[in-house]
Amino acid sequence: MCQDSNKLCYCAAGGILSVISKKWALLVINQLGEKGRMRFSDLISALGGVSPKTLSDLLKGLQSEGLVQRESFSEIPPRVEYFLTENGKGLREVMLPLLKWAVEKSRTEGIVPGGEGKGVVCVRSPEMGKPDQPKDHHSACVSEIAR
Repeated sequence: MCQDSNKLCYCAAGGILSVISKKWALLVINQLGEKGRMRFSDLISALGGVSPKTLSDLLKGLQSEGLVQRESFSEIPPRVEYFLTENGKGLREVMLPLLKWAVEKSRTEGIVPGGEGKGVVCVRSPEMGKPDQPKDHHSACVSEIAR
C-alpha cells in the first residue's frame, strides 16, 4: 500500500479528507477561525443556506477529527459554543492559500466583485456571483482572508 518512501502516502489522511471535503466544511472552519467561538444558530446565519441537520452532522465529523471542539454551558437557557482546536487552526492556516486562489480565480472569471488585490470570499449562499445578485449582496457576506 504505502511501501514506497519516495511517494506521498494518503492512507492516513483518508478520514480527515472525507470530513473536510464535505460541502460546508471549509466554510465552517473559516468562520470559526475568524470569529473564534460561535453558537450553532450564529453559524447557520453566517453560512446562509446550510440546513441544521447538515451543519450538525458536519460539526460532529469535525469534532471526531479533532478540528472543532464543542463546549456546553450549564445555563438557562442552555448554551453551546463551537471553536477550532489547535489542529483546526492549523488546518485553517494551510487552507487560506486555497481560498485565496479560489477568490482570484473567481475574480478573473468575473464572478466575485471586490477591491483590487483584496482576498474576499462569499460564505453566504450558492447564489454567490450570479449576475442577478444586487451589488451590495457581498457587503453582508464577505469575509476577509488574511494576506
